[in-house]
Amino acid sequence: MAARVVRESGQDPDVVATRGQLLGEASGNERRLRWEVVRQDADPHPGLPPRRSLPGAARTRKALAAAYDSDGGPPAGDEPAGAAPVGRVRPGPHVATDPPATRTLGEAPMADRILFVCHANLCRSPMAEYLAAQLMAKLPVEVASAGTDAVDGRPMHPYAAEVAAETGREPARFRSRALTAAHLADAALVLTSTRRQRSVCVSLAPAALHRTFTLRQFGRLAGAAATPDGTDTGALRAAVRAAALARGLLQPAAPSDDDLLDPIGGTPADFRRCAREIERALAPVAALIEAAG
Repeated sequence: MAARVVRESGQDPDVVATRGQLLGEASGNERRLRWEVVRQDADPHPGLPPRRSLPGAARTRKALAAAYDSDGGPPAGDEPAGAAPVGRVRPGPHVATDPPATRTLGEAPMADRILFVCHANLCRSPMAEYLAAQLMAKLPVEVASAGTDAVDGRPMHPYAAEVAAETGREPARFRSRALTAAHLADAALVLTSTRRQRSVCVSLAPAALHRTFTLRQFGRLAGAAATPDGTDTGALRAAVRAAALARGLLQPAAPSDDDLLDPIGGTPADFRRCAREIERALAPVAALIEAAG
């Protein structure tokens, strides 16, 4: 089965909590979940005998903890002027290419789907969605995208649309989607553009913690992961597990290396530079999923 792009329409009222409930849960859980992400990066196998630390591991753990503890805002260029606060969820209609799912959250198993997340779902995550659909066309996965602060129904940024059009798929049908807990629950793998967006995702859907990474982080881990066996779990889930087992063994020189800079406000060359970064991160991911199949 080829990679399939998912654009859902409508929302079951049983699936998505009210905006106030989601924001309250996110606010209450965010600090604990941020620390849990840091702890897992440092020790992905809690309860097992400690491994011999890699050189600089203690410094890495301290750097990650400091980064999450002080993560009060996005990297420079991540948030456009006048943007709404991160975590605001706006339910609304979406462009449909598949029938909408009607079920209670957690009632059915998650799909073999990769969800790409950025701020407004206009630049980075749409480009990642389209590039992944092209790169993984022969793999048994679906791809979709959403934004932590997206407004439903907006077209892709024109410069991002130029990149998307080169994949052979028509970007004109694309419409932005505001991220919901249901989107996160339905994805076997969540790939965000920044560490801050990763934190927002696990705040909205704590159960997604073990399958939520930044795109560049997961690409790096996928390149270092052992070849997985997807016979029982499926190729995508096996790839996620293999990459998670490498978590804490291979960290960047600086935590900010995991962030994908926002090209918004830049030139077409800036968008193409961002697209190349996305492609570099996706290549080992596609290879790992293929190996698992």
